[in-house]
Amino acid sequence: MRVLITNDDGIDSPGLAALARGAVEHGWDTVVAAPARESSGTSAGLTAAEDDRRIVVERRQLPDLPDVPAYAVSAHPGLIAMVATQGAFGDPPDIVLSGVNRGANVGRAVLHSGTVGAALTASINGVRAMAVSLDVGLDVDVPHHWDTAVAVASGLFDRLAALPPGSVLNLNVPNAAEPDASWAEPKRAGLAEFGAVQSRVKDTDDGSIDIASVAVEGDLPPGSDAAVLAGGHPTVTALRSVSEDADLEF
Repeated sequence: MRVLITNDDGIDSPGLAALARGAVEHGWDTVVAAPARESSGTSAGLTAAEDDRRIVVERRQLPDLPDVPAYAVSAHPGLIAMVATQGAFGDPPDIVLSGVNRGANVGRAVLHSGTVGAALTASINGVRAMAVSLDVGLDVDVPHHWDTAVAVASGLFDRLAALPPGSVLNLNVPNAAEPDASWAEPKRAGLAEFGAVQSRVKDTDDGSIDIASVAVEGDLPPGSDAAVLAGGHPTVTALRSVSEDADLEF
């Protein structure tokens, strides 16, 4: 399998390097292409910084991965996934792995995630994809256990490879120092109405809007991805990309 590793936290994210190492250790032909700077919340956007109508790409070397081609791309992850499927970084990938994201991507709010957006963009171009996120919550000072997320994701690699082209999985992993023995099988869960964290307008004035991230108040829907993850277990959700609604009458 040829695999593209991307994310929305940027080329320097330790979660990106950890996921790339996991793919290499799995024996996959791996290439990395990620935004040159953080691109969180960009969904499947196709925005790019251009130089004379060309997307700027810079060759990089990731820690402990001297033999893995890596590129810092001045573009959103959705655009990176799209051009990768067209051979922008060598042979088109069979699989796109997006992450490991700093923070969970659960509920219908995955619509806004650049991490999930890259996976969904790969999907509509006929490539299998998985978004991987680590539930670090709102406390940025806690240790980030990237290898735990990769260990759980690696257990799904072969199953992902066996799925039909265009399939998408969304994996969320608790931030623990080591995987629990029960995590070998992440729980399948549906999308919560909202994620575990929401953006709220904190303040406004004539010149700006101040937005803050807050934890969702109240009980999470039982059995949803947000509730299962909050209960301390990894969740995996199969996502479907854009499709028509044949049942809607108007």
